[in-house]
Amino acid sequence: MIGLIIISIRKTINFDYFRTNMSHFTTMKTSFQNLVYLEKALNKLQISHKKQNLTDQSAFSNLIINQSNGYDIEFAWNGNEYELIVDMSFWEQSCPVESFIDKVAQQYAGEVIVGESQKLGFQPIKYQQNEDGSNTVVLERWNEKV
Repeated sequence: MIGLIIISIRKTINFDYFRTNMSHFTTMKTSFQNLVYLEKALNKLQISHKKQNLTDQSAFSNLIINQSNGYDIEFAWNGNEYELIVDMSFWEQSCPVESFIDKVAQQYAGEVIVGESQKLGFQPIKYQQNEDGSNTVVLERWNEKV
């Protein structure tokens, strides 16, 4: 017997707030709470990054995306989730910041779904990007009990 799950992933990020301080840095609250899945999402999107350990004893790290102008992008752990911190006047990515976050959020959601489903015995058998921008993930699990 096969258990089959088909999931369609759309752009899911809702910006709770944008906060700007005097140095023009903008902090965007996200729903990214798992460093492993966030790194996998960045890797799949071919976004180079490096880890910055918060302290020697902390299990949490920040992720830094270097930009050629020296004004790096940071996913910083705030104790609950990773916030995106960026100086908007020096944004050098190939798309606007909102589109960047949407792409990362969509890939992150896919990584969470696959990773957490694997813990339940499901395996991904198909990952498809659809024309409307959504992704479809098909997972299956063989049930040993008959």
